Amino acid sequence: MVAEEEPAGVRALWRARRAPDAADVLATARRVAGHLADGLSGPGARAAAKGVRSLLGVPAAGLTDLSGATTWAGHPSDEDAARELVSAVLHSETPAGKAPLRAVPLDVDGELAGVLVVEGETPRKAVQEVARLVAAALERGRLEASAELAAQSELRALRAEISPHFVYNALTVIASLVRSDPDRSRELMLDFADYIRHSLARHGEYTALADEFHAIETYLALQRAVLGDRLRVQIRVAPDVLAVPVPYLVLQPLVENAIRHGIEPLGRPGTVSVRGEAEGNDCVISVEDDGVGMPPADAEAVLSGDGERVGLANVDRRLRSVYGPWYGLVVETAPGAGTRVVVRVPMFQPGVVLP
Repeated sequence: MVAEEEPAGVRALWRARRAPDAADVLATARRVAGHLADGLSGPGARAAAKGVRSLLGVPAAGLTDLSGATTWAGHPSDEDAARELVSAVLHSETPAGKAPLRAVPLDVDGELAGVLVVEGETPRKAVQEVARLVAAALERGRLEASAELAAQSELRALRAEISPHFVYNALTVIASLVRSDPDRSRELMLDFADYIRHSLARHGEYTALADEFHAIETYLALQRAVLGDRLRVQIRVAPDVLAVPVPYLVLQPLVENAIRHGIEPLGRPGTVSVRGEAEGNDCVISVEDDGVGMPPADAEAVLSGDGERVGLANVDRRLRSVYGPWYGLVVETAPGAGTRVVVRVPMFQPGVVLP
């Protein structure tokens, strides 16, 4: 057990202290929840225990993880008795003890996650309410950790979506120019290296919009070498949005989709247009092609993750996760009318910063 020493007479002070007002209680409860983001064994466990002690107004409160290690705020009068009580709860998963020493299991999703142990005269109902608060904070921490892992998995999926067909065609074109146009071959090889570096190298969670535009310019240069006159490209971006931080690898899948599913099936030359500009407090980026298009119902299925275009669905989910449900992709399309995909993100968003 990890115990915290306290001055003599502090128990009497705790008994004599006035009850906190509602605002103080709510503020303390929020702090406890924040401290438990990394669980009962995390760096915030001691601060969380202090918050629990404050909420209950008791001389000592402890949080125990499943290994049996307890982080205390305050010093229990009988550590051996507290240890035995915690062990009993861990094995029975039911409350144990009686005032002034009690222990309550912390249940998260129907499973035991730890134990709240309290020493002091306080109503049993109050102890149970604080236990529920702690359990809810632990559950939230687990959900946030799972969401982060899911986001990382989706990013890995986007990186793994590099088309072998495109890589083969790009390298074939580069190889064919080695003798006839070595300067052009060298230029394309550098573009190919930039493309691979941006797609596969380790990055932070966010990148500047300027880097995303550079990556798609590189990709489009390679595609123009492969498709020749079949592909025309227009890129226009306002300077005032270049520094806006956006989730990494959020634009390239949109451009790849425009070429692969819009221009390549087209029986004539086609154009891909990419634009970025500020609209009020938002940055709006559009990727548009004049290719084959698709029925609106198919576009809806694509964004839901059905079919082979998982890149668009991944980008849509990541945008909604970062900025909220109203900031996903907007797809405008119809058969024979091309496709326009619009990304709208705030110019400034708390937590969205460059590494």
